[in-house]
Amino acid sequence: MSPFEHGEVFVLDDGGEVDLDLGNYERFIDVTLTRDNNITTGKIYQSVIEKERKGDYLGKTVQVVPHVTDEIKQWIQSVSSVPVDGQTRPADVCVIELGGTVGDIESMPFIEALRQLSFSLGKENFCLIHVSLVPVLGVVGEQKTKPTQHSVRELRALGLTPDLLACRSAQPLIGSVKEKLSQFCHVPVENILNIHDVPNIWHVPLILRNQKAHEAIIKQLNLSGLAGPPELRDWTEMAESYDNLKNSVKIALVGKYTNLTDSYLSVVKALLHASVACSLKPSIQWIAASDLEDATAINAPEAHTKAWETLKGSACILIPGGFGDRGISGMILAAKYARENKVPYLGICLGMQISVIEMSRHVLGLEDADSEEFNKDAPNRVVMYMPEVSKTHMGNTMRLGCRRTFFRKSDCLTSKLYGSPPHVDERHRHRYEVNPSFVPVLENAGLHFFGCDESGKRMEIVELQDHPFYVGVQFHPEFKSRPRRPSPPFSGLIMAATKHLGTNSNNSNGYFGASE
Repeated sequence: MSPFEHGEVFVLDDGGEVDLDLGNYERFIDVTLTRDNNITTGKIYQSVIEKERKGDYLGKTVQVVPHVTDEIKQWIQSVSSVPVDGQTRPADVCVIELGGTVGDIESMPFIEALRQLSFSLGKENFCLIHVSLVPVLGVVGEQKTKPTQHSVRELRALGLTPDLLACRSAQPLIGSVKEKLSQFCHVPVENILNIHDVPNIWHVPLILRNQKAHEAIIKQLNLSGLAGPPELRDWTEMAESYDNLKNSVKIALVGKYTNLTDSYLSVVKALLHASVACSLKPSIQWIAASDLEDATAINAPEAHTKAWETLKGSACILIPGGFGDRGISGMILAAKYARENKVPYLGICLGMQISVIEMSRHVLGLEDADSEEFNKDAPNRVVMYMPEVSKTHMGNTMRLGCRRTFFRKSDCLTSKLYGSPPHVDERHRHRYEVNPSFVPVLENAGLHFFGCDESGKRMEIVELQDHPFYVGVQFHPEFKSRPRRPSPPFSGLIMAATKHLGTNSNNSNGYFGASE
């Protein structure tokens, strides 16, 4: 999937590659989802075709209705019956997000499946919340309800009637607008929710609670005997404390897909979590890796100068994951700058491999050192192709999902950040890894590999000695970061950037205290 078209590809514990929205669900409700929680048209059609090939339909003509719609309903009901995160029974409520826009041809089978599901379950077991934009047009600033009216009319024509409206707007809806929406959309005024722009996204559950959204949903689903008042005290403190933060930290994010910042959504959220834990606001400085390259100095000198000024003006540098050879030279220059100038550095996946290539070229003197991904004929392939399954097919060859990393040395910096456990479980998404044959010579040069897999051949964590913070991880720690539980590598980066990274950790969460 192209990051420029799709945004971030979020990775789940079981190796499922899913839409970035599932990452938002994991962060907001703090659950661990599976690949089955992500239902796509491709998955549905593949399952239907496999059943037809096995003879499950007894030779009948396979059609969108009922076969595709039945498959969608069965998938939803199957997922909803699975206990979540070690619970002993299924959840009381299953949230289903039907993405896209009403009227999209791609979503038609799903809308029909939900219509059938609402009929079979009964109104007391089905609550439909329709999300719509209420734009402001003209200099008078009038809030227009026509788009919502039309989308609701289209939805009702397809057999679904909203129980609640969730209206997005820049400013809070005025009372007359709600009354108009109620009249034309056949939704009670108290069931019209307004999600207006807020200082930070953590305020959204709070404004929904203030509008008694939970009471409307509980009433619709007849759950008044089971549900208590929302427990949002900690969440309120988190949202309000962020608004009161005065100081910020500049973080240079050197990437390949900076034209669409959603490509790094989980990285951005992990930086936010870590910064807030240090009572700071993150100020992310987006730098296109190619702008740092020498070729850009010739073709676009202004962009080159600006990129380097931004890099040098930042308190720390982060290079995230990515695929392909575009911008690699710029990343190597950024890693070299961080190493030579003692600037805190965190390399994730590709970022770790960049640090290995940079050290090999500029410290070991292997000028032709490269990754097999970028140059298959390089004499010194310090990063090599280590597929999980096949060497000839692209599909199903990545190291995906939650894998265990063992610490080779318990007193290394990364181990302390995690609280000194014997191992950590983090999510992966890559094909290329550090060539084990180059590990001894790199360690002699000061680049130490402190984490590896159970075989000892796959290098997972690297640290540079005699540096305040120069860490590379082959896994993607950003996927497990939570608002109240920041990812340890990200926390280490922010603390190092603000010179608050101590030398000992006595906290069970692995966070260092401020150094004296």
